[in-house]
Amino acid sequence: MPPSFTDIVEEARLSARALIDYGEHFFNPTVRLGVTGLSRAGKTVFITALIHGLTRGGRFPVFEAYASGRIARAYLAPQPDDAVPRFAYENHVRTLVEERHWPSSTTDISELRLVIEYQRPNGADRMLTLDIVDYPGEWLLDLPLLQKSYEQWSAESLALSRETPRAHLAADWHAHLATLKPEGKEDEQAALTEARLFTDYLRACREERFAMSLLPPGRFLMPGNLAGSPALTFAPLDLPAGGGAPDGSFWAMMVRRYEAYKDVVVRPFFRDHFARLDRQIVLADALAAFNSGPEALHDLEAALAGILGCFNIGRSTFLSSLFRPRIDRILFAATKADHLHHSSHDRLEAVLRRIVAKAAERAEYAGADIDVVALAAVRATREAQVQRGRDRLPSILGTPAPGEVANGEPLDGETEVATFPGDLPDNPEELFNGGFRGLSSSDTEAADFRFLRFRPPKLEREGNDEPALPHIRLDRALQFLIGDKLQ
Repeated sequence: MPPSFTDIVEEARLSARALIDYGEHFFNPTVRLGVTGLSRAGKTVFITALIHGLTRGGRFPVFEAYASGRIARAYLAPQPDDAVPRFAYENHVRTLVEERHWPSSTTDISELRLVIEYQRPNGADRMLTLDIVDYPGEWLLDLPLLQKSYEQWSAESLALSRETPRAHLAADWHAHLATLKPEGKEDEQAALTEARLFTDYLRACREERFAMSLLPPGRFLMPGNLAGSPALTFAPLDLPAGGGAPDGSFWAMMVRRYEAYKDVVVRPFFRDHFARLDRQIVLADALAAFNSGPEALHDLEAALAGILGCFNIGRSTFLSSLFRPRIDRILFAATKADHLHHSSHDRLEAVLRRIVAKAAERAEYAGADIDVVALAAVRATREAQVQRGRDRLPSILGTPAPGEVANGEPLDGETEVATFPGDLPDNPEELFNGGFRGLSSSDTEAADFRFLRFRPPKLEREGNDEPALPHIRLDRALQFLIGDKLQ
């Protein structure tokens, strides 16, 4: 598709902003780190644990600059963008440590600035500014819409909704869709009804039992101040092949609102935030897909491929810094590794590596560094051995959240239990070939994997200092993302 006038204007704006950022960062080296992930992947917990560990003394043996004592101190500073909400770090720490609840999910963009004072290996004192940008992964899935017409998006969305298990969840929307006449007159009430039913379908797809990931447009599930606006009141139509939308038609109404969504929601996010990132971590809750079944795993694969396809990737150069920043390091992280015994952590990494393999090849060819890690930003469990008959099963021990069910019994949120969630196979292809049963097609007891939701750990204070948050491989993530900037 040839670039439109709007695209040319956007490119000029991006270049102008890049020049401003380059001037500001010339004397104050800055890394803009994007943190994203699909729903319930643990973005808020990751950022909170990262900041807490660096400012309050975490245990990071793999993060070389920290482990060697070259980091003198790290502290929070006023964020750079006055129009962007501040990441509520202090509230999230209180929720984790004192209340032992997980912070609420990311529903909007937020920022926080962390200043790191460090010493180079040659003894010179330096300072690095780390601007952390937190945003919902669902917004990333909107970026491909910039290159798609309404007709293309509509056809793709309908085809996806007719696959298993989505077709059952889309039944009410499909029934209403069959009554609509795209070439008929504009109808506001029909548009409102279709948008509502379409949103209900997207919401049902995201439930734990199905755990679908590919759910654009992202703002439909987190509308914020745009709720009820025409820019969020559209949906796919079953359109005739060829031709275009007649003036004044229901079809033309949907096209207009789809384009408004791109102008009001997608382009500003891309221009003001996404296109300015230097480094990126993408968090993925692969365990939720294992819980649900093979369809959710393939859906996660498609979503992550779509996300990686959005990045302006490649080796950062002087010219790219001046006119168009590039993301030169991307880390994919399989979260909640503490829900598995450590013997399965390498297998979890192998699954995620398999999921992003094709997309990662393209990124590495462009000169970007890609890595994959299984981590838990805050470790909620301990490991144990459980006797079952003559077998000793590698299990995990923790306090499940209230309402979780184990062995058919509801749990109170206070009792610690040991559970065996299931072993991941040595060969990830066994999972992608549909060789397991999930909640979307089986009863809870018949599913091959069952991962409970655990409460944050109970921590003991040492004097007046806040206790360090236990983690799994958070230091490895830090070393990959910013270790080279502290040399």
